[in-house]
Amino acid sequence: MTSCSALKTVRIDGGFWGRLMEVNRRVTLPIEHMQCRQSGRIEAFKLDWRPGEPNPPHIFWDSDVAKWIEAAAYSLAAYPDAELEASLDAVVDLVAGAQQEDGYLNVHFTVVEPEKRWTNLRDLHELYCAGHLMEAAVACWEALGKRRLLEVMCRYADYIGTVFGPGEEQKHGYPGHEEIELALVKLHHATGEKRYLEMARYFVDARGTQPNYFEVEAVARGEQPKSYWARTYEYTQAHLPVREQSTVVGHSVRAMYLYCGMTDVAALTGDRALMDACHRLWRNVIDRRMHITGGLGPVQANEGFTTDFDLPNEGAYLETCAAVGLALWAWRLLQAELDGEYADTLERALFNGTISGVSQDGERFFYGNPLAVHPGFDGNGRYVSDDYHYRRSEWFGCACCPPNIARLIAQLPTFLYSTHEERLAVHLYAASQSELEVAGQKVRVVQETDYPWDGRVTITISPEREAELMLALRIPSWCRDATLSLNGERVDAAPITAMGYVRLRRVWKGGDRLVLELPMPVERIEAHPAVRQDGGRIALQRGPIVYCLEEVDNGARLNDLILAAEPEFAVEHGSEGILEGVPLIRGRASRRDPAAWRKGLYRPLVPRSRQSCSFTAIPYYLWANRQPGEMVVWINHES
Repeated sequence: MTSCSALKTVRIDGGFWGRLMEVNRRVTLPIEHMQCRQSGRIEAFKLDWRPGEPNPPHIFWDSDVAKWIEAAAYSLAAYPDAELEASLDAVVDLVAGAQQEDGYLNVHFTVVEPEKRWTNLRDLHELYCAGHLMEAAVACWEALGKRRLLEVMCRYADYIGTVFGPGEEQKHGYPGHEEIELALVKLHHATGEKRYLEMARYFVDARGTQPNYFEVEAVARGEQPKSYWARTYEYTQAHLPVREQSTVVGHSVRAMYLYCGMTDVAALTGDRALMDACHRLWRNVIDRRMHITGGLGPVQANEGFTTDFDLPNEGAYLETCAAVGLALWAWRLLQAELDGEYADTLERALFNGTISGVSQDGERFFYGNPLAVHPGFDGNGRYVSDDYHYRRSEWFGCACCPPNIARLIAQLPTFLYSTHEERLAVHLYAASQSELEVAGQKVRVVQETDYPWDGRVTITISPEREAELMLALRIPSWCRDATLSLNGERVDAAPITAMGYVRLRRVWKGGDRLVLELPMPVERIEAHPAVRQDGGRIALQRGPIVYCLEEVDNGARLNDLILAAEPEFAVEHGSEGILEGVPLIRGRASRRDPAAWRKGLYRPLVPRSRQSCSFTAIPYYLWANRQPGEMVVWINHES
């Protein structure tokens, strides 16, 4: 869960994440605000739309605005900006003014279809929008001390609590698109009100029970339940009670938000059965259903999951919001249990599957993030036209992804550390200066590093007074030869390493200096034999960064390029444009010469017909920022 206090006490100053946060606040947030205004999303809260007019407020518009509010609040906590703050306050005023007398707050169901309020939880996003507005309210309060939206959303949550619950006079429903579960837990933390935690637990517990509420409400609408457009309640993770679920199914974003809420409730209530379900679901997604970039949801048909080991490349859907959701879920599990696997997955998603969703200039966005593209075909592998190229877009009709990636980048400082009693855990490495509360005193922590491009991390620890504390330093699973020194003396880390963290307990003094070395050789990664799409292929990874090949560097026909069985790699830093200072992977490969292919589509195999060539690989998250063309992550190689 985001700790908004960390946005004030952890300052990322430059480096990899510093640049992204700078672009996010200076470019992306203003652009998204403009898009929300021009599309009518913000103005819709004036409630002046009338039947028959164009551009009726959509069922999920509220959530887009809410995520922008949340992102702006996080950004302002770390970097005050008078113009952005004025925009935020103006939007909050409009949202607050749209609240109805009974506490209800949803633009679409106030001005477009008021008669349909709470009649179709399965499809119509009311509780989803409420959840995002609650998250925005908590962000404004905890990050900025602005209480107005919090009071509005507490009133809305209290109204929702009268409508839904186990009582005879209440609706026994739950959201089709999960989100309110985790948001209510945040509201509980912000206010101390236990009733919000109980509401979150109710929505978690009610899901998938019999009779299935989605069938009950369908009958009430005069519909046949079996005519459900998605055909299965797996789409909404409502096919079984959550404690009985063990396979990650359905819409990937919905799934991730549900699992976030489940983890929050389990951690706060000590519900062992619920946490066991979270563990089972985690194992299924990490071991069988996650792409190498941390992307989730391979197909567009359900914007979600199919079967185990179905991990396509060209045509992979991999919605940006799903990778964001995975990062948020991994973070929650990491707070509950200090296990490096959660931090590894958080890092994988952050450096690869999420930030690929926004261009390097901060102005364009991906909804889907395929792992291979070919000119003429869209991100789903469908032919469009010969001159079509899959590129990022300025905006979307369904614009969930742009503000979602913005709020994730804005809250990056919250992921670096966590504290518990006398323990300070360092999860991610970034150039930063922090002042953290540990065991009743402030501890200053300074990180000096060029991570993820370089694996050397210098950490200076300065408590207010000498104190015995445990410092837990994460050793990423991709690194097998880490070394650690303290004040110039080598530390034997093996005996004090558990679950991916070196756990160093000692009396710390001001200026104690640790140097962590994480060697970053280029690794060839292979997929499980059951992943049919990646047989005979490898991916390149250096440190936490997954690489890809683009046509602009390597020419066309990337699927005909083959790496040698034992290739030699050179890591060279780019010198211009978006690649300036970025480690590039270069080496030798081979490919066929189409000029030597006479007429005919097929021919008998000609041994030794391949020609030597060079290749250049760039970080996956940087693709589609230069000239359009082919792209592949998984590369053919000799066995």
